[in-house]
Amino acid sequence: MVIVHHLNNSRSQRVLWLLEELGVDYEVKRYERDPKTMLAPPELRAVHPLGKSPVITDGDKTIAETGAIVDYLIETYGGGRLIPPVGSPERLRYNYWMHYAEGSAMPPLVMKLILTAVPKSPLLPFFLKPVARLLFGGVAKNYVDPQIAAHVGFWAGALEKSAYFAGDELTGADIMMSFPLEAAQTRGKLPPLLNGYLAGLHDRPAYKRALERGGPYTLLGD
Repeated sequence: MVIVHHLNNSRSQRVLWLLEELGVDYEVKRYERDPKTMLAPPELRAVHPLGKSPVITDGDKTIAETGAIVDYLIETYGGGRLIPPVGSPERLRYNYWMHYAEGSAMPPLVMKLILTAVPKSPLLPFFLKPVARLLFGGVAKNYVDPQIAAHVGFWAGALEKSAYFAGDELTGADIMMSFPLEAAQTRGKLPPLLNGYLAGLHDRPAYKRALERGGPYTLLGD
């Protein structure tokens, strides 16, 4: 049986959603972030050396990294579902968005999180907080925010052409892209097209079942 080593409020929520879409039996092993540092607990290192989530085990196999997990689950249990046919234009788009989600979309969003969090950190001496706010705020305003805006516009442009990122049907690419969109939604407003797209994903029965299995997920926008 597939075991999902699930960290709260993390990328592993996508893995639960995919398993629900595929109708695969699975077990959830829960891990909680440290409430002060928000880091994963050291117990995860017993599963994978980097101690990060998501990680799944399936028999004697241990697979880490969301994209690799999505590829494995669709290839092993999909039976042709959630992936366009080989050689089709949709398959090329699918491959692009699968890699883009973590390779290009997430870095500026993570940087924005860091630039916002560091000046508020209790570990930072109080006399340095004004300097940190000024410095980090400038980096965010002049570099990171324009990058995020460019990506958001890129997503909207793609979804003006089709209902989903790889075509007119849900695929693993949409499951991968859901996390960057949710992260962007929590850091600022998305245009109506992207909010509507996300609302449609969140309304899927499989997505709702995954939330029930995974527990509270605070990346979700209001």
